[in-house]
Amino acid sequence: MFKPQIKVPATYMRGGTSKGVFFNLTDLPAPAQVAGEARDSLLLRVIGSPDAYGKQTDGMGGATSSTSKTVILSKSEQPDHDVDYLFGQVAIDKAFVDWSGNCGNLTSAVGAFAISNGLVDKGRVPDNGIAIVRVWQANIKKSILVHVPMTNGEVQETGDFELDGVTFPAAEVKLEFIDPADGDGALFPTGNVVDDLEVPNVGTLKATMINAGIPTIFVNASDIGYTGTELQDDINADEAALTKLESIRAHGAVKMGLINNINEAQARQHTPKVAFVAAPHDYISSSGKQINASDIDLLVRAMSMGKLHHAMMGTAAVAIGTAAAVEGTLVNLAAGGAINEVNFGHPSGTLKVGAEAVVTNGQWQVSKASMSRSARVLMEGWVRAPFDF
Repeated sequence: MFKPQIKVPATYMRGGTSKGVFFNLTDLPAPAQVAGEARDSLLLRVIGSPDAYGKQTDGMGGATSSTSKTVILSKSEQPDHDVDYLFGQVAIDKAFVDWSGNCGNLTSAVGAFAISNGLVDKGRVPDNGIAIVRVWQANIKKSILVHVPMTNGEVQETGDFELDGVTFPAAEVKLEFIDPADGDGALFPTGNVVDDLEVPNVGTLKATMINAGIPTIFVNASDIGYTGTELQDDINADEAALTKLESIRAHGAVKMGLINNINEAQARQHTPKVAFVAAPHDYISSSGKQINASDIDLLVRAMSMGKLHHAMMGTAAVAIGTAAAVEGTLVNLAAGGAINEVNFGHPSGTLKVGAEAVVTNGQWQVSKASMSRSARVLMEGWVRAPFDF
């Protein structure tokens, strides 16, 4: 017998520079309402993975890390929160869903989905103005405030806010990541703002390893042969470059204490991220837009799921803003000194992110990081997938 094709209520949404399939937890088949093999199998089939062709033709995925994503939302079980947000990064060519981190871009769509699907008490949602949705990010156990614009009782999605990496303007959605460091408050897992990271066949690199928004390893672009103005094809078409950057990521993950040995990195593709930074320089973005050195504080390029990201992951932007605010990090040095709001250049253009960092008992702490994104429903109804109860 072949598996039956079931249909599950779902919403396909853009959030920031990512897209994903959103589910209300209670709409999932009962076996998939709890973490485990059934849930992972369903999400893999919905997205169209694993796909040896790397296209995800037989699913909802778009064959990039930015479009191979799933979100499960439910009424929050946490005090003083509205919605619990669980993010699953689906591998493209492997039968694997990574639950180890958040997606900052899709966070911008969480508030809109939560309101539209009745997950936020009506008393907290104004007919006009801004609804502040209190999100519990279940992957990393952190609080996020999503500011959702409302007009005549409906989520307002259209507007004139422009986000580099997204073709059309939309309504601005402000995000506040509260206490974005790891749960134990350790912004820097090694205790240092800069470490020497030994990577075989690459060398000993200066590295800032930070856990804010998402665990991220920053290295200097010049130390690995780059300028910081690279676009996607400059890296993604170069197998040697991809191998080198993955090796840096794996060895950094060990040094951060996220894995015990580099062989475990393949099973933890979503985290940590690896990024390279440089001082400002003129360049042409992927859309053909001229980016002037005078308009940015630094350059950043970041890897996601083994490929150079076309813009910037929202969680990595939190890491960038946080690191920029901490004296002596590689991000801070590339930006020319301590700064509480940084405008950085990425392959698609620029992005501004702010952070509030202070020293408490000799340790750096960040109370909040903030940025603006946008979000929009692309399609809603049911997604169909073969699934055997």
